[in-house]
Amino acid sequence: MITRRNVFTVLLLACATQASAAVETPAGDWRTFDDHTGLERSLIRIEVNNGVLTGRVVSTIDPAEATHTCDKCDDDRHGQKLIGLQIIRGMRLDGDAWTGGSVLDPQTGSIYRGTIRLADDGQKLELRGYIGIPLFGRSQTWLRAQK
Repeated sequence: MITRRNVFTVLLLACATQASAAVETPAGDWRTFDDHTGLERSLIRIEVNNGVLTGRVVSTIDPAEATHTCDKCDDDRHGQKLIGLQIIRGMRLDGDAWTGGSVLDPQTGSIYRGTIRLADDGQKLELRGYIGIPLFGRSQTWLRAQK
């Protein structure tokens, strides 16, 4: 027998399922831009596996950069080629942001704590890299690459 309570329960479950399905993921390819010139710089592929977000360099706009290695890196990435270099590690979803991991700046070899949030219906990625607390850091906005 269908009661008002059963109908309400079904509607509530449907809304909850719809809300959880609406959570956007940063997985995919992202176009990055130079902080100083604003020109496109590289393509980063972000993946989420078992709830952990990682990102690596797929390509660069400047063909000369494709042959560079991370000579300034102090960790296991030292000497690795820029193409294929993992620059985002270990982030996990916490509310509406991905946090808890690290972001590598391959130009300087510096490793920062990081936060990633999506904006504009998942078409923009806002990356904040910082040391200590988010107040002391810098942000970049990446654009989702069109397929």
